[in-house]
Amino acid sequence: MKIKLVIAALLIATPAFAQSGTATGAAAGAVGGAVVGGPVGAAVGAGVGAVAGAISDAERPKFRTYVQERRVPSYRYSSDVVVGAELPASGVTYYEVPAEYGVSGYRYTVVNDRTVLVDPRSHRVIQVID
Repeated sequence: MKIKLVIAALLIATPAFAQSGTATGAAAGAVGGAVVGGPVGAAVGAGVGAVAGAISDAERPKFRTYVQERRVPSYRYSSDVVVGAELPASGVTYYEVPAEYGVSGYRYTVVNDRTVLVDPRSHRVIQVID
């Protein structure tokens, strides 16, 4: 029962974390850790996720401009665009994130006119760049 409460609390809080690279990594890591190892796993997962991170708060405006200049077409998604949403493997074009943004292992795309970072292995949104 406690594990379910921890997971529910983390899932509710996750959209609020979507605005910060480190917070996004922490939230994603915490949810994954909670599923595997309960409350202790959540704490460890949050630490690991925060290290992995995403695009930093300071780099977000520059990255938004970068994506806008490329006129990346927006994919229409029928659900909310939130951290943890799983995008389809086909029909969406995923683009490399330039090295200057310090993000490796993720791709970006535009969904419902919002730029998002995606884990290319799971197609899950790991950060919404607003």
